[in-house]
Amino acid sequence: MRRETAATGVALLALVCTISACGSSGTTGTSAAPADTGAKGGKIGVDFPRADSDFWNSYNKYVPQLAGELGVDLMPPTNSQNDVAKLVANTQALLGQGAKAIVMAPQDTGAIASTLQTLEGKNIPVVSVDTRPDKGKVFMVVRADNKAYGTKACEFLGEKLGGKGKVVELMGALSSVNGRDRAEAFGACMKEKFPGITIFEEPTEWDGTKAASMLQTRLQQHPDIKGVYMHAGGVHLAPTLQVLKAKGLIVPLEDPKHVFVISNDGIPQEFEAIRKGEIDATVSQPADLYAKYALFYAKAAVDGKTFQPGPTDHDSTIIQLPNGLEDQLPAPLVTKENVDDKNLWGNQVK
Repeated sequence: MRRETAATGVALLALVCTISACGSSGTTGTSAAPADTGAKGGKIGVDFPRADSDFWNSYNKYVPQLAGELGVDLMPPTNSQNDVAKLVANTQALLGQGAKAIVMAPQDTGAIASTLQTLEGKNIPVVSVDTRPDKGKVFMVVRADNKAYGTKACEFLGEKLGGKGKVVELMGALSSVNGRDRAEAFGACMKEKFPGITIFEEPTEWDGTKAASMLQTRLQQHPDIKGVYMHAGGVHLAPTLQVLKAKGLIVPLEDPKHVFVISNDGIPQEFEAIRKGEIDATVSQPADLYAKYALFYAKAAVDGKTFQPGPTDHDSTIIQLPNGLEDQLPAPLVTKENVDDKNLWGNQVK
């Protein structure tokens, strides 16, 4: 491989059980032991990371809906608009208003460390959604296995291209653990399994305008490109389709000009694009489960619950991190064969 780089309700609470109910201290996953932390309960503060992505807009809508179902004392959410300085300010404001736990989704996973240290000093548990902070204590990270995203995309494109050809990778931000995980796994998989495929790596910083420009340039330089991997359909889908349509490259599968496109997110717009034959696949990142379990773990934290690594009863696995725990939620590959599955959150959005 050669590379070129440019510039739900009360039932949830039953997931937590005491050691006496679960057995020995060797319990794992969502088996938990209440810690003796004194007063229980409290307000939960949530910061939304951005409102310029269809994926995050869906997550933002799920949070208040599921908070009511879970009995969470939810404070009015803030929105940091992809700005770590605003996230820090919003966190301070939520603390001043009495938050006992914070749910956040830091887009810059390195710059949030000092804020996490401050929260730890105040005994305020933090649940990080979708992103894993590089440093600083977290009670739980709620996230899917982003390396699996890159691997699934690699295997899909590698097989469709027969192990040969050129692929554009519209990357996210490498300052984000998600961008790094997807890129590293995609590249490692290609190197190992499909060394005959050339990857053009385009770091878009999760910016649709940059993605369109980069894809346009690569297609001009290499009109024989046969694959595109989008790290985030929420910001990359519309500009990618615009460029491909303008170049007459959205054609039936049997047409030699067909460009295979796979994405990450699982938003309704991606599903519709799959149905229309505009893209070929996506990996469904569970916006509904992100909201559901972020609130669940935040409430559990203020209620004095603790968790252990291991399999859960919601088809995920909790793993140990250097700075906390991570619940890795399932993220299925979606193609024309299963795009109408009603269990996919993208098919449940009204």
